[in-house]
Amino acid sequence: MIAEIKKQAINRSHRIEGQFKALERAIDNEVYCMDILTQSLAIQKSLASLNKLILENHLRTHMAHSLGSHDPAEQDKAIEEMMKLYELNNIRGK
Repeated sequence: MIAEIKKQAINRSHRIEGQFKALERAIDNEVYCMDILTQSLAIQKSLASLNKLILENHLRTHMAHSLGSHDPAEQDKAIEEMMKLYELNNIRGK
């Protein structure tokens, strides 16, 4: 993993952990529902930010290598991988 992206991803994951613990406390303490929903949505945004970092690392390392390969099978595998990710993010459950 690229060192700077790894550092950012670890920091982001620690922040998400703290947010999630706060969410659990809010639920346990029966905090106002809108406040719980706001915290939950903030966690979702933080997860999206983490996913973006991981995707950036993947594109800059594994995908760059695979797509730059002279092996058509390796290129196809990389494209199929991204298509599955696209499907997971955009199509499932709809």
